[in-house]
Amino acid sequence: MSELQIGQPAPDFTLEASGGKEISLSDYRGRKVVLYFYPKDNTSSCTQEACDFRDSTAGYEQHGAVVLGISPDSVKSHDKFIAKHELPFPLLADPDHAVAEAYGVWQLKKMYGKEYEGIVRSTFLIDEEGNLQQEWRNVKVKGHVNAVLEAIQA
Repeated sequence: MSELQIGQPAPDFTLEASGGKEISLSDYRGRKVVLYFYPKDNTSSCTQEACDFRDSTAGYEQHGAVVLGISPDSVKSHDKFIAKHELPFPLLADPDHAVAEAYGVWQLKKMYGKEYEGIVRSTFLIDEEGNLQQEWRNVKVKGHVNAVLEAIQA
């Protein structure tokens, strides 16, 4: 896997999304894309992050940006998560974590002394031409959504 570089094309993908449709990154050429990777539906930090993005959707749309969330969860899990929290953006299922690996966010993690592989919470801002404009890795949820919105407005 090669390192992602700012200004280079973001890895394209096609994944099954909430609502049973397929979404490709290339579907959004001409718009900015906020692509955020999160570990698991309905966990406290992931729910907070999703709700923060939900509450800021108008600001993103005002600047021509769309939000897409990706986790290894199933589409069925995503559909329940969206319904429960009234999320206005699609969530994409990456069960084999191929897209997470392409973006370098599927990594070895540690919790309570145990090692396991999983998603390191990360967000990527992709410009209208499909190039990586900015990245946030190892994200702390508090204040993150505002930082991404500020980058889009800049």
